[in-house]
Amino acid sequence: MTESGGKRSFGLLDDLRYARIGSARLSPSGALAVCDVTRHDLDKDITTTSIWRIDLASGDARQLTQAGGRNASPSWSPDGEQIAFLSDRAGAKQIFLLPIDGGDARQFTHLPQGVDGPPVWSPDGETIAFTAPSQAEPRDPSAPYRVTRTVYRFDGIGYLDEAVQNIYIQPIDSDEAIQLTDDPHLDRTLRWSPDSRQLLYLASFDPDRSDLFSAKLRIVNLDGDIEEILGLDWGFIKSAGWLPDGKGILAVASRGDQPMATKDDLWIIDREGGEFVNRTADLPTGVEVEWFPVFSAAKILHSDSTVLVNVVERGRKGVYEVALRGERQWRPLLGGKRTTALQDANDKSMLFLSGDLENPGELHIADIDGSNERQITRFNHELRDQLDFANVEELHYETEDGAQIQGWLLQPNHGEPPYPAILYIHGGPHGWYGYNYGSDFQMLAGAGYAVLFVNPRGSTGYGDAFATALSGSWGALDHKDLLAGVDHAIEAGFVDPNRLGICGLSYGGYLTCYTIGQTNRFKAAVAENPITDLVSRYGTADMGPWGSLSELGGKPHEIPDVYRRGSPVAYAHNCRTPTLLIQCEEDYRCPAGQAEQFYSHLKANGCVVEMLRIPGAAHVASISGPIRIQKAQNEALLDWMQRYV
Repeated sequence: MTESGGKRSFGLLDDLRYARIGSARLSPSGALAVCDVTRHDLDKDITTTSIWRIDLASGDARQLTQAGGRNASPSWSPDGEQIAFLSDRAGAKQIFLLPIDGGDARQFTHLPQGVDGPPVWSPDGETIAFTAPSQAEPRDPSAPYRVTRTVYRFDGIGYLDEAVQNIYIQPIDSDEAIQLTDDPHLDRTLRWSPDSRQLLYLASFDPDRSDLFSAKLRIVNLDGDIEEILGLDWGFIKSAGWLPDGKGILAVASRGDQPMATKDDLWIIDREGGEFVNRTADLPTGVEVEWFPVFSAAKILHSDSTVLVNVVERGRKGVYEVALRGERQWRPLLGGKRTTALQDANDKSMLFLSGDLENPGELHIADIDGSNERQITRFNHELRDQLDFANVEELHYETEDGAQIQGWLLQPNHGEPPYPAILYIHGGPHGWYGYNYGSDFQMLAGAGYAVLFVNPRGSTGYGDAFATALSGSWGALDHKDLLAGVDHAIEAGFVDPNRLGICGLSYGGYLTCYTIGQTNRFKAAVAENPITDLVSRYGTADMGPWGSLSELGGKPHEIPDVYRRGSPVAYAHNCRTPTLLIQCEEDYRCPAGQAEQFYSHLKANGCVVEMLRIPGAAHVASISGPIRIQKAQNEALLDWMQRYV
């Protein structure tokens, strides 16, 4: 549909036309940046990731890589003369080196099993560290397989014995990699010591533990000698780095004796004295760190006296400065109605992604105090100029029991209120919505629907009491927060009460299934990769045992009523809402059996239900998977809402 000014409504496939910027790094001189950019070719059904060089003064962008399907995780040499990056151009992913002023990329590693972790240069520029599988050959999937790990497979990774990552180093003037660690963990988050003689890292996915998001903090030297700094029982460590003197360590973590969803804080660990100092104890919503994918190269960015961190607060993600010494102090540097994601910094500038409801993100740069901000990439400029985006209304309301809830409503640019509306529920349950890009939001608004998205209790960005309120009350508490938001939007005149849809992915799929068992007010429901039976989830999901203990308060035989009360299958016989289930068949987070159970219950009780199966796909493939999968999800979601709402 074409709107005024020649612009058109956001279409079915426009989300796939956006360029997505991955990791980005400043050059040692501070004059350039490199980043990886992923694009979809819808005509050829091909997705490629390329390395780009950005001149920070002029904004000129130059594509550096052409070969291969995926070239990612660029990292500058300390002298600024070349970059190391991961590429699949030789088959299995390997590290390549590329002169920054031009020339051909040279293959640096030649491991038969390939390289998984991003390249990390030593400060002296003589060595590159990375992680890689120890197995030279993959397991024959048709052969019998013995399981000994507490949790033996993990969503998006697969069977963990095959995914073990150990640490390797390779001198720049050598063709041979040297293995430093050899254990059953997935080693990640490598950080060189200032003297280039040690590597700090996280040893995750302990084979004898179910709390797979926990990790040991360790140091390995160049001889392979390992020192353990923190064990699994200390806390939930998401990232770590060295202080400039090499004597202290920074860590982003929450303590292990706190409920799940407790905020993460910035800690200083004294290696010699064994002291732990929390520098953000008074920061209400804590520190946000990009800790997935597992082998993230994201760094803790700091000077001698301060640290830069991301903070999520009330639907916004900004940049804060935290003092390292003296009185605990912090202050916001970058904010606004948007989502910022720190990428890199030096003593003068910070590099970050800035996104909002209309754009997944462009690179920006600002002075180290947050001043003089400017945008330096425009990969999505041409597409955005073509589109007439929906208007957003921020909502605030109070629930019956006095909770203060924040939400947002995207209003379509054609038609008049009250609009047909779709309640879109976030995952987690400790995710958050706000001024960040949502893959389906603009598509649904472009098709004429108002899109209501809300942060019910359990969401991040409102403090620990709000985030941990769901303990033992999955579904029962937060679905009421969501329905109160629907009522608020109806009373405000935005939404037609007779034309309502509901949908969500993961925990959003769970709450979709739970809610339609409590009320028949919705005309259509789409649940993607939902949890529907908390008992079988305990025994089949990768997070089942640990997540259930932390979130629900006990094992199924200890608190059977809590498990039953929170399971959507317990209410499936009440459902009358036409329901579409979308299920990825290799989802280990919310296994396929969860959707299958709900499908069978609805069929047996006469409810209209269909199921879209996605073979060979993990949990979030409908957002980040191959083009054909994302297209199938878009088409199915929109068709179902148009059919019934």
